[in-house]
Amino acid sequence: MASTRRKFILGTLAASGALVLGWSVLPPRQRLTTAEPLPVAPGESAFNGWLKIGADGSVTVMLAKSEMGQGVVTSLCMLLADELDADWSTVRWQASPIDKIYNNIATVVDGLPVHPDTDNVVLDAARWMTAKTMREVGVMMTGGSSSVKDLWLPMRQAGAAARQMLLSAAAQQWGADLSACRAENGEVIGPSGQRAGYGSLAAAAAQQKLPRSPTLKTPAQFKLIGQPTRRLDTAGKIDGSARFGIDALPEGLLYASVQMCPTLGGRATRFDAAAAQALPGVRTVVQFEPLNGGTGGVAVIADHPWRAKQATAALKVEWDAGALANFNSSDAMAQMARTLDTEKGFAFYTEGDVDAALAAASQTLEAEYRAPYLAHATMEPMNCTVQVNGDTATLWVSTQVPGLARKAAADVLGIDAGAVTVHVLMLGGGFGRRLEVDFIAQAAAIAKAVPGAPVQTMWSREQDMRHDIYRPACVSRFKAGFNDQGQLVAWQNTSAGQAIVPQVLGRVFGLPGGGPDKTSSEGAYDQAYEWPAARIAHASVDLPLQIGFWRSVGHSHQAFFKESFVDEAAHAAAADPVAFRAGLLQRHPRHLAVLQAAAKAAGWGTPSPPAPDGAKTARGVALHESFGSIVAQVAEVSAGADKTIRVHRVWCAIDCGTAVNPAGIRQQVESAVVYGLSAALFGQVDIVQGKVQPGNFHDQPVLRLNEAPVIELVIVPSGEHPEGVGEPGLPPIAPAVANALFALTGQRLRSLPLKLA
Repeated sequence: MASTRRKFILGTLAASGALVLGWSVLPPRQRLTTAEPLPVAPGESAFNGWLKIGADGSVTVMLAKSEMGQGVVTSLCMLLADELDADWSTVRWQASPIDKIYNNIATVVDGLPVHPDTDNVVLDAARWMTAKTMREVGVMMTGGSSSVKDLWLPMRQAGAAARQMLLSAAAQQWGADLSACRAENGEVIGPSGQRAGYGSLAAAAAQQKLPRSPTLKTPAQFKLIGQPTRRLDTAGKIDGSARFGIDALPEGLLYASVQMCPTLGGRATRFDAAAAQALPGVRTVVQFEPLNGGTGGVAVIADHPWRAKQATAALKVEWDAGALANFNSSDAMAQMARTLDTEKGFAFYTEGDVDAALAAASQTLEAEYRAPYLAHATMEPMNCTVQVNGDTATLWVSTQVPGLARKAAADVLGIDAGAVTVHVLMLGGGFGRRLEVDFIAQAAAIAKAVPGAPVQTMWSREQDMRHDIYRPACVSRFKAGFNDQGQLVAWQNTSAGQAIVPQVLGRVFGLPGGGPDKTSSEGAYDQAYEWPAARIAHASVDLPLQIGFWRSVGHSHQAFFKESFVDEAAHAAAADPVAFRAGLLQRHPRHLAVLQAAAKAAGWGTPSPPAPDGAKTARGVALHESFGSIVAQVAEVSAGADKTIRVHRVWCAIDCGTAVNPAGIRQQVESAVVYGLSAALFGQVDIVQGKVQPGNFHDQPVLRLNEAPVIELVIVPSGEHPEGVGEPGLPPIAPAVANALFALTGQRLRSLPLKLA
């Protein structure tokens, strides 16, 4: 590992002084009780910051993570309900308030720029201090495939603590020995067969002292955890009772339609609103500035969304294109390539002397890979409803960061963040886009013009696509060396592209960003392959385009680069792609087991059958670790006479630690494959003179049902701590398909989206 990282961590700890060191040895603050008591309805009793039980026996779990289709409502409720021994049919959920106990700790700890194999006292101390710090000053966030990982213990502890309180209340009521009482399916059962439902005990049990270290179940005692479980949010989505951001309908609602500067980051300088204001239903016209990385423009507020949209089209606006007036994505890509000509980048991982190993190699192999900018293209476009009442405000919004949403609105309105109430509704897709607050700040600025009235600002699909905060483009170069026996002896990789985290720190927190950004190189340096000698680095390129987190972040393109070049190396070594990878995983049995499970499921090594139309097919493989989970995929593809790429089957194996809800894992892996395959085959955002070219799904398609492959999943059993699931299924799909296309056609595709010559 690069010694610079060790020096950095050691230096930071030493410079912190005795005060920080003294604080660091204290135990972390609790994550069970909120600063303010939970609001309760009549008949409800709050047991801690995660749970309320009603007199009718209903169990309400407080959800601090946003539901955006990933099934987190169900999996987190399962954790608490299992430890509570609740009757699953009584379990409900409710969005939690904003409080420090809900801060996301796992994502930031996992964001430390170190290799997963690193294990030493210094790193343990850094993780410990990071976790403690995030508990106090972190962010309440849904992202980084971290929801279950982050709340694996807090949710279980909350359920176990409440179970113990219910048992104590029942034992006192019956005058029975506590150790002779047990909980089962929403009831406490006494030593003489007495039974009391949780509802009848709730009020008394909630007065019991909260256990700080409740006894947790062993895996053998789990009843819900590990079982395929139907989602709690499905019924509401079927009958229409589920509420997304776009469904917010407070009384007296007005609607805002926006016309943003066609150039990203630009603003309006002058506008003529006469024609718009003369139209029926129009209340007012508002100009807004670029906020939190967004674009400025003009909005029309009206009594109906269609009227607002029609009036917006009647506006005559003059624009200041701003800093991106001459920005072209093709020029940006060329600049990244030039950067690799002159810069070695920051080394996130080193092993041995790679220069010497390359110099002594009998054969070398070189390649350059590229990935474009990408839009998130969520099904529900950006929207936010804001009501301003003097020095207070209320938000109804689909967001992954409720605390930051509150801050963004408060900053725009010039009020205290504590005076902003946030109602977090379901998200019609997030994928990292709703980690941003540009659309929320914009909505607050617009609603400020009509005090007292709630105003829903909603973007069109074209505005959503053309005013996104994009997945960064990237260029990556590789060089591998082989000895006389064809064995790999050296691996060198340097990528170039923009860094996300410094931008996020600036536009969201107003903080300067510095130091290496792990997300730039993740997927390249943090893998299990046992390189004999290696240097893996990233060179940051400073460009004015706003970029952000996109599903699986750096892994989304670095996996394509890395796994494609691993395949090139296997071909150069005249080795089978699966066997070649296995040879680099001798000290990583979990990774090897996942690779072998996918290969076995796909029948690797047997002839690939013809496609339904009789076309020849071939298979390709990829292995990648992200967000703590290990995923291997085998893709079976064919190519039409018109060069159309068709993916027929995908076999996938995943080791994500303890599988909390296998049904949810299957859904998320399938989702990731389809989302990743859409990007691999069609995704590309071209920008010309600061203007984004694709505007709708006819420009940037998503995979249709008749184009989707059959997806078969193997969940590799594991007793390890649960890891991420929402994103890890995405990174391997592009390289698996590209490697299959090479096997099929002999064409090595090194740029996304994949297109046959």
